Amino acid sequence: MCGRFALFSSVQAIKKYYNYLNEVQDWKANYNIAPTQKIPVIINKNEEKNLQFCQWGLIPFWAKDKKIGYRMINTRAETIAEKPSFKYAFQKRRCLIPANGFYEWRKKDKQPFFFQIKDSEIFSLAGIWENWKSTEGDSIQSCSIITTSANDFMKEIHHRMPAILAKEQEITWLSSQSQEKLLSLLQPFDSEKMITHTVSKSVNSVKNNYLELMEII
Repeated sequence: MCGRFALFSSVQAIKKYYNYLNEVQDWKANYNIAPTQKIPVIINKNEEKNLQFCQWGLIPFWAKDKKIGYRMINTRAETIAEKPSFKYAFQKRRCLIPANGFYEWRKKDKQPFFFQIKDSEIFSLAGIWENWKSTEGDSIQSCSIITTSANDFMKEIHHRMPAILAKEQEITWLSSQSQEKLLSLLQPFDSEKMITHTVSKSVNSVKNNYLELMEII
């Protein structure tokens, strides 16, 4: 799964990496992003690619209760095209979720690790988004991070990992209408392109949010 990640790059760095963005909203560095928080995502609307904010935890448009989002922070790649909670967003509302790294906990001793990409400070997680409206007219834009089976690099830590997109796959993910092509992108990322290290268990608490969380211990 993917239940915690970090995004601390500057707005300038994000604009440089995603050089096709039309609109960018500002944000503060977050070293311990947790479910239910609002996170920056890149959405393709009317062929314009904009960075906006979504609540992490997908609320399907048909949901009667927004609390369903607490259970939908992740979406399995294997069933994304079939499950009613996800299939409509997969068809029409896909997004990129910028990250500098993500945390995962080793099951046997609950030791947290921080995972990054070797040659890029910024990378994209594949996501989907929805716009939910309550009967009172309130609106929430929400999202979910897609997960796939772990690659060899991650298997000793966890059996799942977020679906990481290579730079050349990003526009395809946002724009393609081919289900077959889209599903082919949701594969375990190349093990040789990843690095990791152990970090302090201080990251366990969402109240802790500072640069030192990512330091090697």
